[in-house]
Amino acid sequence: MLKIAVLVSGGGTNLQAILDAADSGKITNTEIRVVISNNEGAYALERAKNYGTEALLLSPKSFETREEFNQKLLEALKERDIDLVVLAGYLVVVPPCVIKEYENRIINIHPSLIPSFCGKGCYGLHVHEKALARGVKVSGATVHFVDEGTDTGPIIMQKPVMVEQGDTPEVLQRRIMEQAEWNILPETINLIANGKVHVDGRVVTIDK
Repeated sequence: MLKIAVLVSGGGTNLQAILDAADSGKITNTEIRVVISNNEGAYALERAKNYGTEALLLSPKSFETREEFNQKLLEALKERDIDLVVLAGYLVVVPPCVIKEYENRIINIHPSLIPSFCGKGCYGLHVHEKALARGVKVSGATVHFVDEGTDTGPIIMQKPVMVEQGDTPEVLQRRIMEQAEWNILPETINLIANGKVHVDGRVVTIDK
């Protein structure tokens, strides 16, 4: 049984997609053990409570130093015997101590086809603003492992989404969530839970 922690900063729509997939059987062999947020106003914490999963508020602002927060986050994951950390709209930089402890066991969903429109400053609506300003015809989403870079870890899964004439960043964001993010993030978790994802350097292979 894969024990996962989902880290979220906002509303938690990707979290809800994970919860729904677990309920419907699209995700198997998985226990959603804790939802952690840095934001006490995050609706993701309510989603967790409604599902019956532990909702943990853990904010850097509550600690005197960032190092104290980093260690507390690591302790929280280890105390719950977490196997996989899922970043689902988490706007806090994951500390090196967590990345080292969970090498190739942290995944993130990014709302573009990496390596396009990713890296420092590319999050939320900023990604879609950049995509539309560049005039791309196809965007999408990427699930990747997390390393110490920004959006530089091995790519696990990608799904393209067409950009339509007249799109606003908000409209494109919604389409990418509905057509890509809410599908490939739960699918990736299920694949990992069932031992079908393998990493060799920067290349990921998936058993069929």
